This record gives sequence, C-alpha cells and structure tokens, in this order.
Amino acid sequence: MNGVVVAWDEHKGYGTVRADDTGAEHFFHCTQIADGTRTIEEGTAVTFEVVAGRLGRWEAANLVKR
Repeated sequence: MNGVVVAWDEHKGYGTVRADDTGAEHFFHCTQIADGTRTIEEGTAVTFEVVAGRLGRWEAANLVKR
C-alpha cells in the first residue's frame, strides 16, 4: 500500500501512517521502518504492508520511503 506518515513520536518510537487509497490510519513501531534507521519524519511518503499486530489491531509493517 502507499501512504503518508501523519504522526511520529521520536521519543516513544512509534507513529501513524495514513493509506492513500482508503484513508485508514495504521499504527507502526520504529522497528517496522525497513531501512533500519528507526526514525522517519511526518509527511514522508511510504509504501507499507498491513499486518495483524500484537494488540489485536491492524498495524503497518515494512515501511519503505518512496
């Protein structure tokens, strides 16, 4: 899926990405950023996958900057 990072908390290491096609927002943890940097800026265009998360919600995974 394609989307944009709409929220990012550097201190806590997590954020939210909004899907371009559905407008759905998905939580993600810094360990899901594919390049290994563990940081990303709000407004960054990304591709990602949606997977079942540990807390029973759908989460973004394998975020790659476009």
